[in-house]
Order: sequence, then structure tokens, then C-alpha cells
Amino acid sequence: METLAPFRLAPFFRTRPWGFQDLHPWYNYTSDSEPIGEVWLTGEMCAADTGPLKAMSLADITRLHRTFLLGPGPAGRGFPLLIKLLFPKAKLSVQVHPDDTLAQRYGEPRGKTECWYALDAQPGASVALGLRAGVTREQVAGAVEDHSLESLLSMVPVNRDDMIFVEAGTVHAMGPGVVILETQQTSDLTYRLYDYGSPRELHLEKGFAALQLQTRAGKVAPRRADGYSVLIDERYFRMERWPIPRSGSVPGLLAPVLKVQMLFVREGRIRVAGQTFEPFTVDRNQLMVIPAASEQWSLSTDGPTEIIRILPAEG
Repeated sequence: METLAPFRLAPFFRTRPWGFQDLHPWYNYTSDSEPIGEVWLTGEMCAADTGPLKAMSLADITRLHRTFLLGPGPAGRGFPLLIKLLFPKAKLSVQVHPDDTLAQRYGEPRGKTECWYALDAQPGASVALGLRAGVTREQVAGAVEDHSLESLLSMVPVNRDDMIFVEAGTVHAMGPGVVILETQQTSDLTYRLYDYGSPRELHLEKGFAALQLQTRAGKVAPRRADGYSVLIDERYFRMERWPIPRSGSVPGLLAPVLKVQMLFVREGRIRVAGQTFEPFTVDRNQLMVIPAASEQWSLSTDGPTEIIRILPAEG
């Protein structure tokens, strides 16, 4: 049976008008031109940074080794989840994402349901998550017209380690004071409803088609499991937090599964080794990929470490 070695992915830094010029202390990265707002960890342009697949893009790895990377499933699928860090210095636009049905009506493969895990949050930080109770579509349309849409949004306070589910169809916005680990369906479908007077294009027709007055969006409480916590377990993704207080075995984390896994190092550093590939390290805020048909591997640390494991929940 063919296998693929686990590999680390190099992050890809995306410019955004609402981002930062300097991403220290999160990344040793500064921009001399446009600010950086997003760091993509599993974008199709992200390249393998270790092992036999080194320098190959995730898009090419998925195309050439789809079954061994993702596990059994329908042919033609791309990598299922887009994982990124968001660094908002200013308010993002008020926006909404379509669900699968609406996206496919427009000829796209999938919609965009996502979740936000707060890696950091300053006192008083909040996000806009859905519309206030009783708001009508007519009121939303009027508020878009007279630039008062913010007044109709439900504001949710955010603290460090909060998990927030953002179901497709939820009107939402994010502002400064947070650093977010975002996991979403692999999709770039974002419809802007309001952008504070910016000249950027709005997408009102598609946005109102996608908009739902009520969704299941909201905070999700962690659930304790055997040695780890389940942060969220939804239709498209599952996220777990694994604290590793000292170097040692974590058998539950090493157990094979029949789908691709992503390990994001939230704190500390891990060393990954195996018999058939060169060992490599994964530092804080880096991500590694464990293929569905993975070679055997081991994990060690040299101090307190915390790992966020992310898996696609659908096949």
C-alpha cells in the first residue's frame, strides 16, 4: 500500500487593507508595502516545506496524490479545509457566505461555513455575529441603503480560547483586538453587504440571496474527552485541543484515521520523526499535514506544548 510522509506547510501571507505591516510576535514577517491581514496555512498555494514533497504546492499534492492524502471519497475533490490566521487592525466588511446549495447554483463546488477560534483577544473585543432578534429583510435593505447596517448586528464579546461557529448565511463582521484561527470550507465566496463607505465592490444581490435572518451561529463550549478537548464538531470540520505538558507519548494523537489531519502548534514546538523520512520540527503558529495513508510517525516535545488538531468531518 502506498503511503505519504507527514509534511509541514509553509504559510502564505496575504495582503489585506485591514491588516498589519508587522506580524511580530506571531510571525517573523514585516511588509514594506500593503499590510498583511491573513496568513494562509492550507491554501492551495502553500508549499510543502519538508520531506519528499518539498516545494510542491498543496494544490499539486492534492491533484497527484488525492486518495493517499485525503482518503477514500469522490474523485475530483480539492483539499477540503482552508485554515488561516486573521490579524484585523481595522474593521472587516459586513459580509455573508452562501451555503452549498446556493454556491452550486452559481456553479461553485461548495459554500462557506466556518469557525473562529480566538488565539488572543484584547479586553472589550467583540465580533458581529448575525442580526438582532426581530430584524427583517426589509430593515436590512434599508440599513444598507442609509449606511446604518452596523446598528442591526448582534455583537458578541470575545475572550481568548473562545470558539465561534459561523454558519453559512450568517451576517457577520470582525474588528480589531482579536487574533483568529479560522477553519472553513475551502471556498473564497464572500459577499459584502456594507464596507463603511469604502469604494470596494458590494455584492448585494448575491448577499441577500445568501442571507438568513437566523442561523445556528454562536459560541461553542469545549467538551472534555480523554486527554484533550473537542472545540467544535460540526458538519464540515472537527477541532480538538491537545495539551502536552512534557515530552512523552500521546497515543490518541498518533492513532491513524482514514482522513487527512492537520496539526497546528498553538504553543511550544514539536519534533516529528519516522523511519522513512527525515525528522522535522513544527514551531509555534506552524501547521503540519498528516495524510490519510500516512507513514508511521512519532511526536516529541522539549517542553509544554499545545496542539490544535483539525480534521474534515465529511468524507
